[in-house]
Amino acid sequence: MSLVACGNSDSSPDTASSGDTGTETGGEASGDQITLRMAWWGSQARHDGTVAVIELYESQNPNVDIQYEFFDFDGYFTKLNTLVASDSVWDVFQLGGNYPAYINNIHMLNEFIEDGTIDTSNTTQQFLDTTNADGDQVGISLGVNSYGIAYDPQMFADAGVEEPADNWTWGDFEAAAKQINAELGIFGSSIMDDFLAGASIGVGPDYNFFDADDQTKLGFDDPSLLVDYIRMRKELVDLGAFPDPGAAAEVTDIEGDFIVSGEAAMTWIATNQFPTLVDAAGRELKLASVPRRDHDDPFGLTLNSSQMFSIPTNSEHKEEAAKFINFFLNDEEANEILKGERGVPIMSTAREAIEASATDAMVEVLNYIDYVGSNANPELNNIENPNTAEITSQYELLLDQVIYDEITPEEAAQQIYEFAKNIIE
Repeated sequence: MSLVACGNSDSSPDTASSGDTGTETGGEASGDQITLRMAWWGSQARHDGTVAVIELYESQNPNVDIQYEFFDFDGYFTKLNTLVASDSVWDVFQLGGNYPAYINNIHMLNEFIEDGTIDTSNTTQQFLDTTNADGDQVGISLGVNSYGIAYDPQMFADAGVEEPADNWTWGDFEAAAKQINAELGIFGSSIMDDFLAGASIGVGPDYNFFDADDQTKLGFDDPSLLVDYIRMRKELVDLGAFPDPGAAAEVTDIEGDFIVSGEAAMTWIATNQFPTLVDAAGRELKLASVPRRDHDDPFGLTLNSSQMFSIPTNSEHKEEAAKFINFFLNDEEANEILKGERGVPIMSTAREAIEASATDAMVEVLNYIDYVGSNANPELNNIENPNTAEITSQYELLLDQVIYDEITPEEAAQQIYEFAKNIIE
């Protein structure tokens, strides 16, 4: 489910650097002046927190100068792809579930974990496995998250709709959206991650969209499993209970979501974005689990790494980069600054550091992550595939065609199945 773990932000592709420029040498010995290059994408809150942690690290390690860049999501990967082509990727760089596309440029972190440069004594193998591929540690998770439905409990009450139960279904979701729309004259729900909800989760609970053991195969062979969600989405748009594609395109960041403006009662959310959403809305919101097909189905979610820091194969200062990653993960003062913005920290000491001053919204996230971790379906494998972006784009295009009555839900399901099958096999 790492798809969602890489959400867009409204930050501009700004660039900055910090620290005095020293004379860089190839050595890693204490006292040698080392320059590390680093980059990430995210919101302004992420930029501010990350820069503050960089400055804290430099103050404690005066021989290290970290030159950093930060971008919006699209700008980041445009620049990363350019650097990959020239074999000059930043010494510390942020990745999400799309890491398979960059696997040949990643230096595995096993050696730094084994020798203690990156201290993993305060986490568990389960959390490390969120960024592990076939026994190789491609990165270290900067926080775990999951997905949920953020909702306004007052709007539910005003519309006479019961708040979501832990085992609510897509049928319950649809009924709630329709009643809220009928009673309050607003969208029942704002935007959704349609591919993840309708395809990756939608084919469950007995199947995965991609084969769990072979990324060159699909994990299901019945396109009709995709029909119900597509049909529901069209019906909600037709009724005015869900924004049409034109209206949905107006939502370009979490702060601009329709639930923030009071024009919707629900929205899809990555849990690490929930505190930002609540701050933007300025009122109480709650988290509900993603709906299931049937009430008795297994829980439809897993824990995911929101983002991770990796080290490229081209870095001349891999050990120093690993030391900074260790600081970012384990230092309590650093994590008090970061406030879990990238997800719930995987290190217990870091989590304790943010719990002490956690807002109500962050407490909601922590409790929800505990719930997901206790109920996650081990049979699910909502994995990222190197072709996911292209498949997702095609799915969204076909969904729009259904909404505009150009094709039927059944035709869309068949076409996306055939498209995905052809592109990965």
